[in-house]
Amino acid sequence: MEDLTERRLVVVTGASSGIGMAAAVHLACRGDQVVLVGRDPARLQAAAERVRENSGERPELFRADFAVLDDVRRLAERLRDAYDRIDVLANNAGAIALQPLTTVDGFEMSIQANHLAPFLLTNLLADRLGRIVVTASAAHRFGALDPDDLNAPLRGYRSMGAYGTSKQANVLFTSEAARRWPGIPAYSFHPGVVRTRFANDSRLVAIGMRILPFRSPEKAAETLVWLTNQDRSRLVDGGYYADRRLRRPYRKAADPQLAARLWEASAKAVGIGE
Repeated sequence: MEDLTERRLVVVTGASSGIGMAAAVHLACRGDQVVLVGRDPARLQAAAERVRENSGERPELFRADFAVLDDVRRLAERLRDAYDRIDVLANNAGAIALQPLTTVDGFEMSIQANHLAPFLLTNLLADRLGRIVVTASAAHRFGALDPDDLNAPLRGYRSMGAYGTSKQANVLFTSEAARRWPGIPAYSFHPGVVRTRFANDSRLVAIGMRILPFRSPEKAAETLVWLTNQDRSRLVDGGYYADRRLRRPYRKAADPQLAARLWEASAKAVGIGE
């Protein structure tokens, strides 16, 4: 049985605000060494100060823009140089594009920032990971993933459709990671509709309000923190959770053949082999 009372090293992406920062504060107060990853240096510094004020510990900071895959590769190298083991990788960074945007790597913004970048980071760190937690979303119900054409959402663009497709990819990636890496437990979760910077000035606010009431980042982070703390024997590897309970994702995110195809397509897209 895992000893979940010992001090762990936890890397949280998208940690400069919202769910990521709330989770980092909680984990640091628990006694974990937290590592914050974010895109904006000023916001990262502010998040670090928030963690320090609450826990007395100042976290390590790493800047990376998930819209740039070379940034992700550099991040992985720096994390590997700094740490021999990462007990938990919380793939929490996320984005929604209100109009069709293509990254410098040639991919639709949502699928890259929300799926391809964390897919690449996780693969580059896999030999050092003890556990993977992925922030997914019930918005995967809106997904229409085609592994043969990851840029399909750019045609007839709908922001929620593109976002939902990336969240569908999150759930599929988690289940396939658990299958391919049986030594690394992996879980995804739906945080609820959260009142954070992420949704400011976007249609996601209006859409989200019709699905679920808003919740605070602290409430939304509860399942993430819970998934880092639970003994593996109490959880289902590759499982999808919401409000600290195992849930059944929509069929489009529960197809093992689709998950395997997505993995192969994603590996090709980011230029990694088996």
